[in-house]
Amino acid sequence: MKPQIRPYTPGTEYWFPEGCHIDELLNDPVDPVVSIVRARVPVGGVTRWHRLPDTAERYLIESGRGRVEIGMLDPREVGPGDVVIIPPGCRQRIANLTTDDLVFLAICTPRFQVVDYEDLEAVSPD
Repeated sequence: MKPQIRPYTPGTEYWFPEGCHIDELLNDPVDPVVSIVRARVPVGGVTRWHRLPDTAERYLIESGRGRVEIGMLDPREVGPGDVVIIPPGCRQRIANLTTDDLVFLAICTPRFQVVDYEDLEAVSPD
């Protein structure tokens, strides 16, 4: 790793099948310790139940209000400034409760990789 500044590149957001838009701010094999994305859950949206078996995740809510469900905790309402801590392997989802998008930073350690994503709502073959 070396000192650097990575300028923001608008227009790089994409839809992730989990149920939210993702804008990857930092996710690079050169810096495998962490990844940072801006996630945006649309009005009326809720992400799919999922877990990251080998990755810890933190949500920093930027705007909107949501209902987060993690592990065996009771559902909780979250808003700007709240931090949600999700240990590796913990099931999770978040719902948008407002008439605007719910926006939060998702900070993963080690960095997020799609191979570590488990969709808990996927239908398994019989």
